[in-house]
Amino acid sequence: MPRSDDNFASAGDKPGQNLAVLAEALYLANLLLVPGIAFAILVWLWVRNKESAPPLARQHLKQTTFVSLYGGTLIVALSALFLAVGGLQWEWTWVVVIMYFTCVHSTLVMFGMFGLAKALAGQVWRFPLIGPALE
Repeated sequence: MPRSDDNFASAGDKPGQNLAVLAEALYLANLLLVPGIAFAILVWLWVRNKESAPPLARQHLKQTTFVSLYGGTLIVALSALFLAVGGLQWEWTWVVVIMYFTCVHSTLVMFGMFGLAKALAGQVWRFPLIGPALE
């Protein structure tokens, strides 16, 4: 008699799928829960597995690591630029910085959720605009 959960596919159906899911989960954890710690683990996984990981995992590790770097640079550098140009005392500086941070951060989270869904489905994913090219 088949079990009730036999009809559902689990993560790990394709080679490297579990590592791909872990990479996407760490990317989201870096944005939402434990910034810095999750990023350090993600970079460690990338360095450790970039040569030996199956193609699916390698692509997700590459995407999440580099988008974390690019996204973090975008958020910090442009927020600092807005603060430098507008000054700390001008109210509109804070309006622009908060709106910019919220929009960019939310977009990175949304694309990270889409990347996690792709990893769970065993599919490759490239982040739009700032994601490195697929192999």
